[in-house]
Amino acid sequence: MAEGPLAGVRVLDLTAVIMGPLSTQILGDLGADVITIEDRAGDTNRSMGPGPRPRMSGVSLNLLRNKRSVGLDLKDQRGRAAFLRIAESCDVVITNLRPGPLGRLDLTYDDVCEVRPDVIFCQAHGYPSDSDQADAPAYDDIIQSASGIGALFERQGHEPSLLPTLVADKVSGLTIANSVMAALFHRERTGDGQFVEIPMIDVMRSFVLVEHGAGAIPEPPLDTAGYRRILTPQRRPQQTADGWINVLPYTDAHYHALFRAGGRDDLLDDPRIATREARIENSDSLYAEVAAILQSRTTDEWLSFCAEEGVPSTRAATLDDLVDDLPLAEHPIAGQYRQIPPPVRFAETPATIRRHAPTAGQHGREILREAGYGVDELEALVDADVLFGSD
Repeated sequence: MAEGPLAGVRVLDLTAVIMGPLSTQILGDLGADVITIEDRAGDTNRSMGPGPRPRMSGVSLNLLRNKRSVGLDLKDQRGRAAFLRIAESCDVVITNLRPGPLGRLDLTYDDVCEVRPDVIFCQAHGYPSDSDQADAPAYDDIIQSASGIGALFERQGHEPSLLPTLVADKVSGLTIANSVMAALFHRERTGDGQFVEIPMIDVMRSFVLVEHGAGAIPEPPLDTAGYRRILTPQRRPQQTADGWINVLPYTDAHYHALFRAGGRDDLLDDPRIATREARIENSDSLYAEVAAILQSRTTDEWLSFCAEEGVPSTRAATLDDLVDDLPLAEHPIAGQYRQIPPPVRFAETPATIRRHAPTAGQHGREILREAGYGVDELEALVDADVLFGSD
């Protein structure tokens, strides 16, 4: 099997739930050897929804792939010592433990640097470590609200709400992966590792304000924050005669084509479509006009029309549609499952799925043998219940 661009990089994964495990899944897909540390209950994502086996949810079948799992009691000094023995051979350590718990385990950046001076140590958590909220618990819901996601719904005329996807976890996970790769590039050039901190609130604040900073960014402000085209409640899939579609007229030519097709020649000279600024300013009313027109034909008819006229459009997919499009894979324990392919295509070093999701702690003995543990030392850890879940 072809090696990915991160082949030869070893990552020690001390994360749980979604944000951290997604980042290490990405690194694993790109070729890194990812060693994930799990507690006795196993990663939280193992129980997120139904699955074919206990502690093997549908979420975890993809999220834990390309990883080897070690079950360790890090509160025991022998477990901590084992962690650091593994860390000696690792290029990267990633954790989403808060500063307080990480300090109590004596597994901080400084602790890992004693055994691996050039390590890239990435610590991701809710709030900056130098803030008064450094140890505040933060999950996706909390960070969505703190970063203004709820306020976007309010601007649309609704009660504050949350996006029905773990956007803060996933955007932060992508940021972790990108940051680790940048740090690896720096180390490749200089030989120096470094500490990398990723506060979720900072990630999501910058994410939301890319477009929604808008007129509030200049000083003094020229307008309130919020990009109007995106905030209109009319920006949504539209109903056709037999289903749902999403049509996005972006230029005056797109609007002209749709207005003619809908028998609305009276709108062809409408000043609302005359310039880009006018179209943005009047998005709410223009999108309502388009939605009314789209009800006159079927989804297939509109898709064919839009393709001919160059108007951006798509059939509105359901979640089941997305899952049905995934390829089937065979897990040695869980059986068949739908595999989410790596989304990036490298011509020379393709991303690959080399390992199915492990059972919790499956590779403990294997990893510790690589770290130099002998048979008697391993059995002593097992007998003490410091190492668990290992074959």
